[in-house]
Amino acid sequence: MFKKIVAIEPISLVKSAEEKLHSYADEVVLYEDMPRDDAEIIERIGDADGVLLSYTSSIGREVLEKSSNIKYIGMCCSLYSPESANVDILTANKKGIAVTGIRDYGDEGVVEYVLSELIRYLHGFGNKQWKELPLELTDLKVGVVGLGTTGAMISRGLMAMGADLYYFSRTRKSEEEEKGIKYLPLNELLSKVDVMITCLNKNVILINEEEFKIFGNGKIMFNTSIGPSHDVSALKKWLESGDNEFFCDSEGALGDDRLLNNPHVNCMGTS
Repeated sequence: MFKKIVAIEPISLVKSAEEKLHSYADEVVLYEDMPRDDAEIIERIGDADGVLLSYTSSIGREVLEKSSNIKYIGMCCSLYSPESANVDILTANKKGIAVTGIRDYGDEGVVEYVLSELIRYLHGFGNKQWKELPLELTDLKVGVVGLGTTGAMISRGLMAMGADLYYFSRTRKSEEEEKGIKYLPLNELLSKVDVMITCLNKNVILINEEEFKIFGNGKIMFNTSIGPSHDVSALKKWLESGDNEFFCDSEGALGDDRLLNNPHVNCMGTS
């Protein structure tokens, strides 16, 4: 039981979850606006022993040093690794503060998004079509960069439709390879596939100018990550060839709102 839980910013709880939260603490304070800076975050935390935040604010070393009562931080957003987190987890661990986050949520929707947009583009169901004649997913060479939960689900979904799947990941995934998803080093994958789908942790940039050159032209890229998986200037240069298409769900995954006006950028503007 906590003495006080504070959500330092909007965390998008449904009503039933918000009500449930009160059973975990004597006092619950939920802020509905964004803190301006670290000083305001420290002020909002005050004497709380439990803190909640989403992906839009950060809790760094200074906040942790000046908030001595914290025992627990709940990240109401993705948590895959300390390096990609918006909480200084290493400092928190040294201070005995438990930090938890979310690994798997909304993944089915990501699979449906990729399948839907790719099928529409291949068949020309919208105002664009990849090739002169409509194409099916059968035998389409697709490379998935980052084979975590989402990447594996996307791969299996595309394989069920007959696509030819390859992946690159920091670690080999023998269980996925048994299902027919083939491993390749990144540069080999990029040179082989027609569609690249990045499923990386936040703040992980793997696709730079050299990778785009290897990937080549007349290609399709999806980014399902929270933030850009690519160098933004390199993406812009790749799109200037005129025959490449980039897909993402939100502006954050694009990396630069100015690219929204690029005719080869397909961004839904919603997560």
